Formats: sequence, C-alpha cells, structure tokens
Amino acid sequence: MTGSTLPTAELLSRVPVFHSLAPDDLALVAEVSHPRRFGAGEVVFREGDESNTCYVVRTGHARAVREHADGRQIALATFGPGDIFGELAMFDDERRSATVETIDPVEALAILGPDMRRLMLRRPQLAVALAGSLARRLRATNERLASQSFQTVQSRVASVIGQLVAQAVAEGAPSEEVQITATQADLAMLAGSSRESASRFLATLERAGVISQGRGRLVVHDPDALRNYVY
Repeated sequence: MTGSTLPTAELLSRVPVFHSLAPDDLALVAEVSHPRRFGAGEVVFREGDESNTCYVVRTGHARAVREHADGRQIALATFGPGDIFGELAMFDDERRSATVETIDPVEALAILGPDMRRLMLRRPQLAVALAGSLARRLRATNERLASQSFQTVQSRVASVIGQLVAQAVAEGAPSEEVQITATQADLAMLAGSSRESASRFLATLERAGVISQGRGRLVVHDPDALRNYVY
C-alpha cells in the first residue's frame, strides 16, 4: 500500500513520535488530522512564523533550513514519507525555529496544536507517550550533533549521502545504483560545509567510481563504499 493510499491511523503508527500509541489513541489523532498539499519548492512555514501546526509527510520530501544574517543557509534535516516536522507545536505556540520548504510535491497531514493539546488533557497517557518519543528524538539529535563536531568535511558529506541512500531504499529504491535527488549545495548545507569543500569531495567519490553526478541528482553505485570515508 503506497503512502498516498495508506489509512491515516496506519500512517501515524509508522511515525516514531506516535509509534507507541495505542490504537484508540491513534484513531483520536487521525480524527484531528487534515490533508494538505504543497507544490515543489513551496515554503510550508518560515523561521519566526507563529507555530500552531505540525505536519506528517504522506508523500514527497521537504527540508528544514536556517538562514544566517549574512544570507548563508544551513540545512538541518530532510523529511520523507512517515516523517514529522513542526512537532513542538503540539506542546506550545512558540515561533518557528527554522524554515521548512518542499523539495518536490508533498502530500501531508496537518495536525493543529490546540487540537492535540485538548486530546492530551482528555487522555494523559497520550501526553506521556508523546513526551517520551520527543525526548528520544532529542537525545538522538544531540548524539548526531556531537558526532558531527568531531568529523571532517569528507566524513560529514559521506554520512549525509549515506543517510539519503538509506531513506531512498526505505522508500523502495534498489539497494545498489541508488539515485538521490540533491544538489551539491543541498549536500553542503546538510553536512554543514562550504559548497566548494563538498564539491571537491564529491569529485573524489566520482573518480573512485562510488557515485556519478548529474544535474540536481546523484547516483550512488556502491553505497557500502561510503563507509570507508566515514570516521
């Protein structure tokens, strides 16, 4: 069953934040979920916007970015089918900490924060389960950031490509000759490096036969070989 036809409650059950919820609680969350569509390159929300909605991706991909005062951007994360973003809106109405924009057309479920808070007041076990899931995500994020702080640019770029390969395979791509949609600028932002440094390393991978580059995409011929560059 594809993401576009998956029943709402079943899709929610695949989201790590909701994974531990009982079927009855999932059904309640599904009742307050609303379908939304976004075109490719569309901004879902901007850094500094009011925060009152979270989104679960049904199909398509998006990314979270932050912009420095001098105009430089860094990509914080990418989201694909089954991923959630803006989830802190379930707990408060603080302003958005990042901008989320679509990479390709996205179908999503929108969940209003006030609706979720009403559910949590009715069913405290729902609040406990969600808080535990968010705490696990925060720990995983902290571990990833700590690990990246000790990595070289090459290691960070190789890790990012490996993560995008894993995401593509999870969405049904073959485990070899994996095509991922990303520009050199995208990879540099995700790796927290300059485009020039990322470009030099991608050229190294291409010469080694690990990848081939095209306009806005990469084909990873040997995903296992990426591990040789991660340290």
